Amino acid sequence: MKSESGSAELIKSGYISSKVDALINIFKSFGSSNEVLCLIFVERIMTAKAVERFMRGIVNFSSFSISYLTGGSTSKDSLSPAVQRYTLDLFRSGKVNLLFTTDVTEEGIDVPNCSCVIRFDLPRTVCSYVQSRGRARRSSSNYVLMIERGNMDQQEHIFRIIQTEYYIKHFALYRHRNPNVSSSEWPMQDKYAYHVDSTGATITADCCVDLIRKYCEKLPKDRYYIPKPSFAVAIEDGSYQCTLTLPPNAAFQRIVGPLCSTSNLAKQLVSLDACKKLHQLGELNDHLLPFTEEPIDIDVALRDGKFLSGPGTTKRKELHGTRNVLALSGSWIHESESVTLNAYRFDFLCDQEGENYAGFVLLMESALDDDVACSKMDLFLIPNKMVYTTVTPCGKVQLDKKQLRDGKLFQEFFFNGIFGRLFHGSRTSGVQREFLFRKGHEIQWSSQSMYLLLPLRHSPHIQQDLNIYWEAVESCTQAVEQLRNLYLEDENIRANFIQHRSIKEKDIIHLANKSLHFSSIKDSVVLSLHTGRIYSVLDLIYGTTAEDSFEEMYNGKASPFSSFVDYYREKYGIVIQHPKQPLLLLKQSHNAHNLLFSKSKYIDGSTGDPLLMEKEQIHARVPPELLIHIDVTIEVLKSFYLLPSVMHRLQSLMLASQLRRDIGYTQHIPSYLILEAITTLRCCETFSLERLELLGDSVLKYVIGCDLFLRYPMKHEGHLSDMRSNAVCNATLHKHGIWRSLQGYVRDSAFDPRRWVAPGQISLRPFPCNCRIETAFVPSNGRYISDDPSFVVGKPCDRAHRWMCSKAISDCVEALVGAYYVGGGIVGALWVMKWFGIEIKCDRKLVQEVKLNASYICYLPKISVIEELEAKLKYNFSVKGLLLEAITHPSLQELGADYCYQRLEFLGDSVLDLLITRYLYVTHTDVDPGELTDLRSALVSNENFAEVVLRNNIHSHLQHGSGILLEQITEYVRSNLECQGKVNKFLQHATCKVPKVLGDIMESIAGAIFVDTDFNVDVVWKIVEPLLSPMITPDNLVLPPYRELLELCSHLGYFINSKCSSKGEEVIIEMSVQLRDELLIAQGQDRNKKSAKSKAAARILADLKKRGLSMKQCSSKAKQLDIISSDQQYPLLESPLDYCHVDANPSLGGLPSLKEAVVLRLKLDKGGPRSALFKLCKRLQWPMPEFEFVEQRFRTPIVLDGVTTTNFNSFVSTITLHIPDVTAITLQGERRTDKKSSQDSASLIMLHKLQELKVCICKT
Repeated sequence: MKSESGSAELIKSGYISSKVDALINIFKSFGSSNEVLCLIFVERIMTAKAVERFMRGIVNFSSFSISYLTGGSTSKDSLSPAVQRYTLDLFRSGKVNLLFTTDVTEEGIDVPNCSCVIRFDLPRTVCSYVQSRGRARRSSSNYVLMIERGNMDQQEHIFRIIQTEYYIKHFALYRHRNPNVSSSEWPMQDKYAYHVDSTGATITADCCVDLIRKYCEKLPKDRYYIPKPSFAVAIEDGSYQCTLTLPPNAAFQRIVGPLCSTSNLAKQLVSLDACKKLHQLGELNDHLLPFTEEPIDIDVALRDGKFLSGPGTTKRKELHGTRNVLALSGSWIHESESVTLNAYRFDFLCDQEGENYAGFVLLMESALDDDVACSKMDLFLIPNKMVYTTVTPCGKVQLDKKQLRDGKLFQEFFFNGIFGRLFHGSRTSGVQREFLFRKGHEIQWSSQSMYLLLPLRHSPHIQQDLNIYWEAVESCTQAVEQLRNLYLEDENIRANFIQHRSIKEKDIIHLANKSLHFSSIKDSVVLSLHTGRIYSVLDLIYGTTAEDSFEEMYNGKASPFSSFVDYYREKYGIVIQHPKQPLLLLKQSHNAHNLLFSKSKYIDGSTGDPLLMEKEQIHARVPPELLIHIDVTIEVLKSFYLLPSVMHRLQSLMLASQLRRDIGYTQHIPSYLILEAITTLRCCETFSLERLELLGDSVLKYVIGCDLFLRYPMKHEGHLSDMRSNAVCNATLHKHGIWRSLQGYVRDSAFDPRRWVAPGQISLRPFPCNCRIETAFVPSNGRYISDDPSFVVGKPCDRAHRWMCSKAISDCVEALVGAYYVGGGIVGALWVMKWFGIEIKCDRKLVQEVKLNASYICYLPKISVIEELEAKLKYNFSVKGLLLEAITHPSLQELGADYCYQRLEFLGDSVLDLLITRYLYVTHTDVDPGELTDLRSALVSNENFAEVVLRNNIHSHLQHGSGILLEQITEYVRSNLECQGKVNKFLQHATCKVPKVLGDIMESIAGAIFVDTDFNVDVVWKIVEPLLSPMITPDNLVLPPYRELLELCSHLGYFINSKCSSKGEEVIIEMSVQLRDELLIAQGQDRNKKSAKSKAAARILADLKKRGLSMKQCSSKAKQLDIISSDQQYPLLESPLDYCHVDANPSLGGLPSLKEAVVLRLKLDKGGPRSALFKLCKRLQWPMPEFEFVEQRFRTPIVLDGVTTTNFNSFVSTITLHIPDVTAITLQGERRTDKKSSQDSASLIMLHKLQELKVCICKT
């Protein structure tokens, strides 16, 4: 909209209202945006969002910065507290000029420079009118009410509000005037008021009673007890004095007011005194409103006008750098004289007899920490092969100038020859062929990664002195010199280099550089002259020569070359001098593999069968005279394939040791523990931070809970819980981690051996940096934060920048706390927390104060009640008041008690959480971290604690004053006895209601014991463990029904559909699961949605169990659909639809639930077709499609669509889609070079078939 005529047209067309047009004209009258800070109040969240978006599109308002602010309701359009604070800060600073808001900013918000307040929607109440008008704080500010012209109802409504405001002011000033009381006792506003200078907030005696009630409403409560104040007025000599009693969980319990002339004034003034005291104690904020724990001050990033996810979330991606391993740095490789280096020996032991590997020595400048230098690791090879690796320090080794030069060349030669290239360019590509070690060319070594890996002579004595295999090193030097001479003048191999040998001895084989007896050829290491590849000799192929044809040698496949002699002459210009010699069968070198994967990646946990089979090996046949013999054993060559994984693990341990030095704790924490704490699940190794993260979370909760309990003795459980939640939330932990640059240490991706390079090795897979950052350090700002799910996480560029989930940093903070707790106890955990900037000030003297205050509790039941409970706990309290406080419900206030269990419950919650998590961590060392989390959730759940209380008959000692609570406990005891006899555990879990109070007193009793023992967790565990026994174990763990159903359906490939409705005060959930040939439907009904959903899920689970479907049964019958076959051949298809089996003849009429075709957005990139098909199945509630594939292997690169690929394997996937009650469609996809792409091909063909059947419409 660019003109007034345009505005009129929009009004006429009905796109905007005249009210919006009037608002636009008001904005136009503001002039310069520099002077404008305007609040526009609307009634609904959607209005704020819609009008704000419309105003952004007006050209004339481009100079204004416009935003909106709404409360944190359940609406999807509402804003989180963090975003609310961020938006308000932008408005205060003038970065936002026009702020559309709901009533969230009416109260308690101070914007001193606000120049205008506009009520787009009129205020409903006098309070709303006064509060919103009070937001216009600047002198000469404006308050605008937008009243519809001629609308008498609106005019009368505003008139009544203004009139009511006048009467309230007048009545408040003069209603207590009494001619018998002197004027000095008149309740004038200045005399009976409390003023806060920092905000200007003022409260008078008139509204103090309501404020006290409002404060009590904010205190923790349940359905059995609603906290409220109690006023008791006494008459003394004609004057009135009021005593105010607050609930037991308030900051204080009792206050006595001054003598007054009337009972009403006495009530008001004692309330005013209470408000003053509450403000001084921090229970009322500086706006004199009940204090609510503010959300933590977090950085909320803004991009393209949209708020990004907060720090510490999985959705948020951040770009971070990677710390260099300082221990590997050096410059000694360029020394002209001898060097002295630290030596660390690698020894390899295979679990299969006859498999031998040569030892190696690592030479480096820095000395490693003892636990790094003496480390062990397991390397997993397939099929079902393991190599145990031991690292041992061997003192120092001195290398002279020649040894240093030869060792450097050996490392460059083998790592480039095996994992890289020794030759660059070829005749066919038109690029001149060059030898990597040609004269005048030197490979540069980085000073940040400098070490040597040299082979050792085999010896049965591991601990002997180092015996470096110098003959092998020198043989490598000779081979390089021969190749240098060969390629000195011309790229072609000269005929005179391969000398014609006339030796006629029997069984002699002529190689390029020597002649050997045939018995010495097998298992030797050779280098091909024409390709620069390194091979191991498997055998001599008798009966074959270089004069044989290619077709006979390679399965009869057509070849343009008549023989090997012809092939080498035409392709490489080589003339074979000994064509009658038998060919050698060679094993090709291959890429390095990640040998650090967990064994579970290869072995089926339920059956023990291998999931992956060793691929069929492809062998080469080469004339002997084209091969240079290298005096290196086959064991040395095999060890080279282990070294990338070994060095990666060793570098990770060095990094962990480096972090340990940064933290600086005096007591030794094992480096493997720290490595575990910085290794995420993405690394796919045998360990990850999840177990330590679980423990660290409990330690943080425990330490901070104890600190808050002691530091704030007047704060109630609600405040303490909010403060603890803010202190341990992911956003806070992320902030601490970033402050300590922890992100550089986090290992967040699996080891990629193709990108790993040893010093002197040329990378074949460069990843140029496109981050526009010149240094390894990445600044923390919004430019390097994103919510885009397409960003690849964990893949570093050549400058080691990588995108990382923000939550990974928070998880590592928790895991490090857990690691230091395991290695150094609570003292170690406190040290690392302090290093992160988490200040804890636990003063033991405060514990004695808590015990002293508890000893003053005078209201006691019969002493036998306490003694009976102590006998059940098998512990005698030194301060009986602690136990009494622990079993007293707030509802007992009605009978005069001024204490309750809530603060002890808060403390006991932290203590029990730590003790149970520690128990699980130590006891279940082999349990999956996810299952460990489920075990902890079950053990610390309110349901389990209630069972413990019931089992030990502790509930009978609960002190309370609520008839409803007594009725519920009685009902629970009865229903629990009935549930114990039921076979259906799922339904038992959903139907037996648990009063939360029963779980609370278990926590409060633990808290009381903890205080009574002077914060000794070990004593608490000795008392609590027998009560908790028998513990829940993985064998008897019962997940919540809905969680169980989600996991089972995810495993089976089914979708869950839920519909919610209400009937009176109860919620009804109808849940359905579509099987292949049957639809399961169940209902759940309860007062809250969660319980109703749990009941419905329990019934669905029971139906599935009748059909033989449960998580336990599915796990025992687990099948691996991705079966790798090395021998199967699959016929190639002329058309992708050549193979199409349909069990029925589906049509639109065969799909009664389908009213119209589903429109799908189809992306053709990798994963797009599968994603579209999965979305379609979810939309139609069909079971997920099933895939099977067959792999075909070739000796030459395969050709797809006329293009020669670099792959030797192809995959063909078959997809089966079950349409419930109609048909099953099976189709075969096209040939692809990887499994996922072959599944995409099959999915695309299935989508096209469904489109033919008018099930869907695919749009690209």
